[in-house]
Amino acid sequence: GAALGAWPRVAMEASELWVGFVGAGRMAGGLVRGLLQAGKVPASNIVASAPSDKNLDAWRELGCRTTHCNLEVVHRSTLVFLATKPHILPGVLEEIRPAVGPHHIVVSLVAGITIQTLQRLLPPWTKVLRIMPNLPCVVQAGAMVFSRGTNAGDEEAALLKGLLSSCGLCEEVPESYIDIHTGLSGSGVAYVYLFAEALAEGAVKMGMPGALASRIAAQTLLGAAKMLLETGEHPAKLRGDVCTPGGTTIYALHQLEKGALRATVMDAVEAATNRACDMAKD
Repeated sequence: GAALGAWPRVAMEASELWVGFVGAGRMAGGLVRGLLQAGKVPASNIVASAPSDKNLDAWRELGCRTTHCNLEVVHRSTLVFLATKPHILPGVLEEIRPAVGPHHIVVSLVAGITIQTLQRLLPPWTKVLRIMPNLPCVVQAGAMVFSRGTNAGDEEAALLKGLLSSCGLCEEVPESYIDIHTGLSGSGVAYVYLFAEALAEGAVKMGMPGALASRIAAQTLLGAAKMLLETGEHPAKLRGDVCTPGGTTIYALHQLEKGALRATVMDAVEAATNRACDMAKD
């Protein structure tokens, strides 16, 4: 109707960018919060669809438009993020396919669905990119990788990277790295939470209150990560800098080596990566 007329169909400028989300779960919510907090896209230019109101209420509170109709999202957007569960996606693509035009940029966040599959289920000219974010996008400290399909050029890659850099680290990679990124970073935040919990519990055992120990553990992780990123040094070099001869750190590291921390973590990344590959085959 008349309301749709108010929406421009094609616009590449960020201020004029109309962004849609098909699916409004946790990951989509993390990305949209990053975009909004960085001021990259006004909330009134964002529309999200989901089958029920459960997830959409939060989007409305942010000032975004919401709908139960996936087609409406495509009609109202230039940049369309696909953020459904993997088993739902083929049906969604079939539904939106007639509305996808050459001006659309379609970006999939869906785990395990290859660019090849997306291109097969969408019109042949569609500009498709695939991105794998992680949960800290919610606090603009995400780690994301993306790959582009056949029709997505430098302009689309630059647009996506420009938008998503507001949510954290964003790197373009070959698609084969996406499953590895899932094991390293998507699942990896959970390994870090486990480590943070263990650090704090060690301090609690020695007599420090739990809440204080947790805050100090978290800041310790943040500081260590920040030094890695800002110095560009190899982690082994920074680790060596902390170890004074006969000091406390080397005694602690000896215990971590006895527990095979490094081999165990490598096994964890391998297991999560292999699981991501398996899920892609299903």
